Amino acid sequence: MREVIYVDGRWTGSTSTETIEVVNPATEEVIARVPAGSPADVDAAVVAARAAFPAWAALPAARRCEYLGRIADGLAERKDEIAETITTDMGCPLTIAQKVQATLPIVVAESYRDPAVVPEQAEELGNSLVVREPIGVVGAITPWNYPLHQVVAKVLPALAAGCTVVLKPSEVAPLAAYLFAEIVEAAGVPDGVFNLLSGSGPIVGEAIAAHPGVDMVSFTGSARAGSRVSEVAAATVKRVTLELGGKSPNVILPDADLERAVKSGLNNAYLNGGQTCTALTRMIVHRDQRDAVVELARGLAGRFVAGDPLDPSTRLGPMVSQAQRDRVRGFIEKGIEEGATLVCGGPEAPEGLETGFYVRPTVFADVTPEMTIAREEIFGPALSVLTYDTEDEAVAIANDTDYGLAAAVWAGDPERATAVARRIRAGQVEVNGGAFNPLAPFGGYKQSGNGRELGRFGLEEFLETKSIQR
Repeated sequence: MREVIYVDGRWTGSTSTETIEVVNPATEEVIARVPAGSPADVDAAVVAARAAFPAWAALPAARRCEYLGRIADGLAERKDEIAETITTDMGCPLTIAQKVQATLPIVVAESYRDPAVVPEQAEELGNSLVVREPIGVVGAITPWNYPLHQVVAKVLPALAAGCTVVLKPSEVAPLAAYLFAEIVEAAGVPDGVFNLLSGSGPIVGEAIAAHPGVDMVSFTGSARAGSRVSEVAAATVKRVTLELGGKSPNVILPDADLERAVKSGLNNAYLNGGQTCTALTRMIVHRDQRDAVVELARGLAGRFVAGDPLDPSTRLGPMVSQAQRDRVRGFIEKGIEEGATLVCGGPEAPEGLETGFYVRPTVFADVTPEMTIAREEIFGPALSVLTYDTEDEAVAIANDTDYGLAAAVWAGDPERATAVARRIRAGQVEVNGGAFNPLAPFGGYKQSGNGRELGRFGLEEFLETKSIQR
């Protein structure tokens, strides 16, 4: 990978002389280096984005969406390369990278190909003409766990709305964002409309959030980092949308199909090595079904054998980094220390995997709501089983969290499940395994953030509203 950034339609060197090593988490080998970045790089990118904004915003939505259609085509053409890149960059097993990491961005991109997704730009309201206008230059700061999906979910609706973008992907897994920039370039997007920077959050990320030439910041990451972005951005009173962490509950009611609910819930909790903000990490089950659930979870977890993520049979790859592996193991140790029952897994390295940042697939039982593993986002393959006696108690446990990003409810009666779902304070709730919908609004309550992504709801975040009285 070239040690460059993409600014004003050109690949160019950074003003920083330092680089960041990109490490394959399965082999611990350095596979690339990217520029560490600097505030001067941010200045150059923002200047380019501001210069490109008037002409891009003035293009008809249909014309802008033509470019986005070309980007969608480029993502589809390079799907296999993207999947392999993400596997070596952040450790997602190749089969999952192909099905999710490389495919979901194509689906999202396709949803912005049709200009009908862009709201009507003007409407009459009494003596007022109410118009919708692009907010301006958007700073997009994206995470390492879904390193292409999160880029597409921010950049494409911003471009469709008429905004220009300065993107900073996570320095931990930046390579998919570089492939995306190549696809944007090949699509012929005008110079300055899209710009890619690399670097750390404290330097490049904060420079974007603080920059007076940036009109809006869209951030995905941890609650702590999101709080810092908001703090820095507040000095210039810019709009900030945040998609942060989660500690998502999976409420299984007594009449549910227990085997299906546990299997689906554990698969969700371990998806992408548990490094998913919507992971259903708290399985909330009726006390009478505790033993049955634990045995089901124990057997299912045994199928997640950690191994080489390039092996098509691997379902559990490494954590993204040594720091993340150590963090997850620390939480597992904390769960044991606080008295939870270790059903399977544990803090030790998986057998035979001395190299790579691996964690054993872990299940805890007898977890209580005040335990650390029931409250903190672990971001690893660790499932907690909690018990309840009444439906009201199940809802109370589900809502007893600082987060509110996602949830699930299982019941034999779909209407009952939907009624419980309405009581859970979360941005999206799946009922009886309802499939993810890339057109539906995505975002959270409470410390899971503010604002929404995907579909027309995500696009509207990038628009301002103006009243013209006549």
